[in-house]
Amino acid sequence: MIKVVTAEERHTSDKGAIHSEFSFSFADYDDPSNAHFGCLLALNDNVVQPGQGLAPHPHHDLEIVTYVVSGTLRHEDDLGNRQDLTAGSVQVMSAGAGIRHSESNPSPTEPVRFIQMWFLPERRNLRPAWDSRWFPWQEREGLLKPVIEPGGSGGSLRINQDVRLYIPKLQTGEELAIPFGSERRTHLFMLAGHIDLYCGKQKFPLRPGDAARIRNPEELSVCSTGSEEAAEFILIDLP
Repeated sequence: MIKVVTAEERHTSDKGAIHSEFSFSFADYDDPSNAHFGCLLALNDNVVQPGQGLAPHPHHDLEIVTYVVSGTLRHEDDLGNRQDLTAGSVQVMSAGAGIRHSESNPSPTEPVRFIQMWFLPERRNLRPAWDSRWFPWQEREGLLKPVIEPGGSGGSLRINQDVRLYIPKLQTGEELAIPFGSERRTHLFMLAGHIDLYCGKQKFPLRPGDAARIRNPEELSVCSTGSEEAAEFILIDLP
């Protein structure tokens, strides 16, 4: 089963300093029929204006993954972590028993765009933790190399859930097979460029902001079709 959710179908939240597109129910957007996809609870596409940000606030029992698409994002938390994350950076925050953090844009001139995803953890009341890494596009071009996976290995970041996350980049005409197992879910979210998603004999054209939610995937592959820029997307393998 595959469901395509177009960019226009997302919920828009525009508070001036922060513009967000919500893929699932979040904040003032409440739709019980669109509450989650497996253990994926949120996928928010955020743009924060220069010098603005989210004030310190608490979380618990969430695995929060953030990918910086462009600009610089400043992270601070009550574990003592403070870091400016540039484009291509991924951070994982295990809220566990409780953590307080803020995300802001330190630039005086440039906005920052980042994707934030929330996952249910494998169990409650874990010890809070945070980590990050920069993944240059050259490490991801034409490859399914995990940036997030259980345990974390080979340079990937650790998540407390049976989830693997990839952010491949494909040049025009480049193809990529997606060999995920059956009885799993696959979530694909487009960041840039255009692709054709092939699921068996079906073809689904996708553009920036579009997403595909796939159950029990078989014979999945993608091909970059845009002529102006490379295709970049978030690909999540989850239970």
